[in-house]
Amino acid sequence: MELYSKEDLIKKLKWIRNEGWIANRRPGNVGGIGNTLEDLLGIEENNLPIPNAAEWELKCQRIGTSSLTTLFHMEPSPRAVRFVPNILLPLYGWEHQSISDEMSFRQTINGLSRTDRGFKVVVDHEARKILISFDADTVAERHFGWLESVERRVGLGELNPQPYWGFDDLFHKAGTKLLNCFYIRAEVKREERRECFWYKEIMVLQGFRLENFLKAIEEGFVLVDFDARSGHNHGTKFRLRQDRLPDLYEDVTNID
Repeated sequence: MELYSKEDLIKKLKWIRNEGWIANRRPGNVGGIGNTLEDLLGIEENNLPIPNAAEWELKCQRIGTSSLTTLFHMEPSPRAVRFVPNILLPLYGWEHQSISDEMSFRQTINGLSRTDRGFKVVVDHEARKILISFDADTVAERHFGWLESVERRVGLGELNPQPYWGFDDLFHKAGTKLLNCFYIRAEVKREERRECFWYKEIMVLQGFRLENFLKAIEEGFVLVDFDARSGHNHGTKFRLRQDRLPDLYEDVTNID
């Protein structure tokens, strides 16, 4: 495995950018754009070998995609309750679309507006918590059958207890994963049935800021994603809208 100084890694990334279009080395892999870059750098997945430096992440994204970027996984508190499988899924879940006799709780929830099932992310600065809130009055008419089932199961009041993430726990998790970041954005095209990437934009992001992260939640470009079905919780994720990663950092440097 290659070892890089920060300066060496920037030089290598600039060399890769100057190579222009590069064929996907991991065809069929949903993470091929990042895996191909890691192969070109000679590094292991999500492991930047920069000695004597703070922790760094390598984030790679397609230019023009509308897909959300997963920042990290983190289950809500109180964790002893195992909130998703024990409360959200059995009490607020709905019939799985394709698997009979299974329940589903799949919601991507933001802090700007409620989902059509009445859920929203709330930042409580006084309590230093990020909470999930439910308001039955805002559920869309097409979900009234589901709402009636929620009333039978648990009633139509606010979630009690509410799932939450404490500011300190969240900063520890996010700060560990995202403290400093090389952020690469790539053009994508197909050429003779092969996907090709041009790693066109290079940014160095330093100093992850909790204040920026909380503002991003309130403005709706950091979202909480639940993805659970009966017997299997795929994990709760904090996800980010396209192009907004630099907004989470104190220092942003574009590498010309």
